Amino acid sequence: MTRKLTPAARKSAPAVTTRVPEPKPQTPLDLDTERFAAIIDEHIADVRIKIDTVLADIREVTAAAKDTPADDEHDPEGTTVSVERANEMSMLAALEASLAALLLARVRLDEGVYGICERCGEPIPEARLEIRPEARFCVACSAAAKRR
Repeated sequence: MTRKLTPAARKSAPAVTTRVPEPKPQTPLDLDTERFAAIIDEHIADVRIKIDTVLADIREVTAAAKDTPADDEHDPEGTTVSVERANEMSMLAALEASLAALLLARVRLDEGVYGICERCGEPIPEARLEIRPEARFCVACSAAAKRR
């Protein structure tokens, strides 16, 4: 018996698709970028002053800890030095996070993508940006994220 020979199945190369990146949303044309630059810079300066104040408080609490006995847990005068230091450290962390968010807002403004919701791509209302210049999301998207 003769066997029929069939040509080997040709393997085709996978189709190459080119993905065109979506254009980045731009800062709304009606947004007064100079005014918001000033607002962001003012907030950055305020936060930096607050950070300096908290750092001074931490130094003060740390220096005061040297004068207190090691067992300050039973101090009838009030809070312990360790509690004060913990409060100051948490305040410092919150201020540093706020500063980072403001600096990123300034970068977005300089790159021309400020005032656009990062989730839905719609413009963030100016009233929201005046109150929270570091806002990355519109009110609706921010509320939706908090519900999750």
